[in-house]
Amino acid sequence: MSALMENLARGFDALPGREAAGLGPLRREALAGALRDGLPGPRSEAWKYTPLRALERRSFAPAGKALAFDAALLADIPAPRLVFVNGRYDAAHSDLEGLPAGVSAHPLSQLLEEGDPVAAGALSRRYQEPAEVFARLNTALATEGVVLRAGPEARGGGPVRLVFIGTPDSEDRAWHLRHRIELAPGARLDVIEQLVGGGEHRHLANSLMQVELGDAARLRHARLQQESSGATLFHRTDAVLGTDAQYRRIDLELGAALSRHELNIALRGARAQAQANGVLLADGRRHLDTRLSVDHDARDTGCELTWRGIGADRGKVVFHGGILIREGADGTNANLSNKNLLLSQGAEIDTQPMLVIHADEVQAAHGATVGQLDPTAMFYLRSRGIPAERAQGLLTAAFCREPLSVIDDQAVRDAVGARLDEVLLQSVAAGMEA
Repeated sequence: MSALMENLARGFDALPGREAAGLGPLRREALAGALRDGLPGPRSEAWKYTPLRALERRSFAPAGKALAFDAALLADIPAPRLVFVNGRYDAAHSDLEGLPAGVSAHPLSQLLEEGDPVAAGALSRRYQEPAEVFARLNTALATEGVVLRAGPEARGGGPVRLVFIGTPDSEDRAWHLRHRIELAPGARLDVIEQLVGGGEHRHLANSLMQVELGDAARLRHARLQQESSGATLFHRTDAVLGTDAQYRRIDLELGAALSRHELNIALRGARAQAQANGVLLADGRRHLDTRLSVDHDARDTGCELTWRGIGADRGKVVFHGGILIREGADGTNANLSNKNLLLSQGAEIDTQPMLVIHADEVQAAHGATVGQLDPTAMFYLRSRGIPAERAQGLLTAAFCREPLSVIDDQAVRDAVGARLDEVLLQSVAAGMEA
């Protein structure tokens, strides 16, 4: 057994509230399965491009109390918001004033303490595959997270913001967060997740989010990951859509040392629609791994997936985009586009689009490219007096613009675009200096 698994198993013995809501037996079963199968190795198809050898030798202390941090990190993050610091809910910096009508938001720890059945349901799913080791560990160890519920009267309004801050501590820590977003039939909700580095650290964050959209529900979801350059992140999203439901999201992966996101979307109801876009920026020695799985299980469903990857310095981007169209899912319209830029010879990009069709009368397309910036465009900008660093930054930013089209709110799109441009220009400048 690896040092990491032994370390996490010891943390289970001291886990507060592990028996809450009758979840004790399920937690022990999940932990036993994770310890039995261990961390996946290079023979695991789902993990072959993301080795865990360095991680398996590390040890982490359990999440401690919420620590102080620079309040300026929240200056541009308005209410309503829930704030978590090093895996602990921070009530002092959270602000639920202005929650949209019909929407409730609670930390998972509170619901577990109250015995709320929704909290138990959020943790009740069983994960059986060896490759799902971090989902199993999450089931065993998660006692904190966010539960968002939108009733049928919910009609949008300002976004609810979920803020996760990693701050330096006396030792490296590991935390496990379990989230649930549940929309009743006809409900509408906007959610923005922000992962923020509050200083240099090497913590491990393992989170799992369940999304359930009732018939005709609509969720707009943005996730901006800008964690510390030493952080390790494992994140999984499991979304299930009912009839006529719509799920639109964007993921910007701009930070951490190692970040892996598994995004699974199941279109269970007729005419359900999903649009999931993203940008992956791997500079320095950053390793970013994204696995998409979209399951069309009903008639006339659709998905649009537009992803852009950038490898700079010695960074590595791993992308897997899988679309499954099941028998009987006639009328499906599915499209996946994954384009990637290599900005240095030391960078690496591995992309694997997959399309499996078991139905007739469908429209489906998928494709992936890996290339470099257009030298003609670079020459055009340089000939007009634009410095090489600025020209490369402008072209890279333009390359990443298409995925942002999924954001309907113009103010949010402009803010996200401005932050993306800033990060890209910094990355290009650092790469050219190196």
